[in-house]
Amino acid sequence: MSTPPELAAWLRLTLTPGVGAETQRKLLTAFGLPEAIFAASFSALRGVAGEVVSGNLLTAGDSVASAIDSAMAWAAEAGNSLITLADADYPRALLDAPDPPVLLYCKGRRELLSCPMIAIVGSRNATAQGERDATAFAKALGEAGLTIVSGLALGVDAAAHRGGLETAASTIAVIGTGADRLYPARNAALGRELADRGAIISEFPLGTAALAGNFPRRNRIIAGLAKGTLVVEAAPNSGSLITARLAADVGREVFAIPGSIHSPMARGCHQLIRQGAKLVETAEDILEELRWNRPSAVKRGTNLPVGAGRTPSVGGMVTDTDQTRVIQALGQSPTNLETIATRSGLTPAALLAILLPMELNGQVAQLPGGLYQRINA
Repeated sequence: MSTPPELAAWLRLTLTPGVGAETQRKLLTAFGLPEAIFAASFSALRGVAGEVVSGNLLTAGDSVASAIDSAMAWAAEAGNSLITLADADYPRALLDAPDPPVLLYCKGRRELLSCPMIAIVGSRNATAQGERDATAFAKALGEAGLTIVSGLALGVDAAAHRGGLETAASTIAVIGTGADRLYPARNAALGRELADRGAIISEFPLGTAALAGNFPRRNRIIAGLAKGTLVVEAAPNSGSLITARLAADVGREVFAIPGSIHSPMARGCHQLIRQGAKLVETAEDILEELRWNRPSAVKRGTNLPVGAGRTPSVGGMVTDTDQTRVIQALGQSPTNLETIATRSGLTPAALLAILLPMELNGQVAQLPGGLYQRINA
């Protein structure tokens, strides 16, 4: 887990005005850890991020200092934490998504992010039957060991969270506001219960309001975290269909519950089924499609198994499969990221998340020019 000085540098990178998520990842790929970014010269930064962004990076320290201090104070409170791409327990499933957040704000049980998940989403204006279905499916899938992930919206989302809370696997809410805000207000009590017995995560800075543009970004995290996405009820062109499409785009399963041909809330599900989503009538249909047959819920206080969110080392030799692939791809000579990616078969985003903790652990060193070199123990 990152130390306070390292967290401050990660926060500065993500809070500097004008530095979007894509630029953040480009900078991390080019320079390594955030401290190296801020130690770089203007000309070096300009070659990666352009003149305006580079100027912001080097001059905006004082203007974002208050926001950094607030975030650090928030993270120091019981139950709160910050998760960076360099942390071993950063959700591995997100690394396969095309736009993984550089930093996540987490309120509640951080260990749940290392559990297998299933997303359940649907209409904010769900029918009573839709809410009952969401709760029942969430409870059944949770009892099978899948942590429920949804978006804390009214209707189907809230019902799914309630079902997940009835199981040891629990539930995670991905929100489109700052982690210090609960939206909508009608779900405030549910949000507090999630913070205590489940988890709430956000990529948005503290204090961020419920802006319309934030929710599609929130949806990509929901889709990226889960093994599959179940749509319970949805109108055509709803946000739930966006989540389903995002899940399909990253190779995850999409499931939909059919409904009456006369119900507007069934039309989105029928549209997904016509496009190839799996029609499901029971939770067993989903478990069979996922070939899921073992419970693996993480209870509070339970140690995670080796490889689930942490990277153990024995005698200096990396035992994690992905890090071993990186060590083999590096060989004995300085190598650039593109070559490592080609040799290992890993994406640049996945490589970045693997290389950062390896650099922290003294297994790899970054050299000028964006090269990496293996350090032999």
